[in-house]
Amino acid sequence: MSTNFYFNNFPANQVTSEQLLVEDLVIEAMKIYGMDVFYMPRISRDDQGVDLLYGEDTLKEYRTAHALEMYFENMTGYDGEGDFISKFGLEVKDEITLLVSRLRFRYAVDGYKRPRSGDLIYIGLTNGFFEITDVESENDQAMFYTLGRGRGGNVYVYALKLKKFAFSNEVINTGVFVVDNAIRDYYPRERISLHTGSGLFLNDEIVYQGGTNVATSTAQALVYDCEPNQHIDIYLKQGDFAAANVVGNTSNATWTISKVSDEPTMNTAFDDIFDNARIEEGADSIIDFTENNPFGEA
Repeated sequence: MSTNFYFNNFPANQVTSEQLLVEDLVIEAMKIYGMDVFYMPRISRDDQGVDLLYGEDTLKEYRTAHALEMYFENMTGYDGEGDFISKFGLEVKDEITLLVSRLRFRYAVDGYKRPRSGDLIYIGLTNGFFEITDVESENDQAMFYTLGRGRGGNVYVYALKLKKFAFSNEVINTGVFVVDNAIRDYYPRERISLHTGSGLFLNDEIVYQGGTNVATSTAQALVYDCEPNQHIDIYLKQGDFAAANVVGNTSNATWTISKVSDEPTMNTAFDDIFDNARIEEGADSIIDFTENNPFGEA
């Protein structure tokens, strides 16, 4: 070997005091200059898990949120292609890069050795949800093994590439109020018109129909909002509500249903989707896609 044994900066399979010091300084710098975010691992309700061929998980959900400090690399603004109108409507292609300490991640996110593509990060500063598209483990920010490979044969940080999360009715129920409250406006809602009954439904309580409790019910949902004696708006519905009694699991309010409407009642969360719906509605009056005209010519 030609390098000096006593001054070898790249020891094999060895963790030096200098490496530990640099790692501690990196963590301290992120705590000073970084921001607090919530990391949400993706889990699947599908027994088969993620489709490895297409990289899809149609039944993904997020049940936990872990507080963690990360460094916002692109402080001057979003990267990516920005917002543009394509043949699919308005598309948001904003991207950001966050740096997270490897050691802090393993400590804060129990049961996960490293961040994963498809997991979510909620950033309170922008009140936005971002999806991890790539996890870079060897990058400029990692200082490229300045003092060797360090603890566990790794450098000190992960660089996470993220894009704005395109919400598609995934279940996000972490038990962390700031996260769950930020996502509730994203869910499509239905309106149940009330007829006769008693009691006042509470926001975010479970309402159900059929059976003697929630476990045996034929339909259930969460209350988004309640207009006393008139209607309730519900979200995260399971099953179909019919013209019968609906019961509040917490309030014990009981009312008969006069009408269930699935017309969109959202106002701000998905303006782009509403624009697409308006475009489709306008196109239906111009283009004929019926069996008499299967190729859609006017």
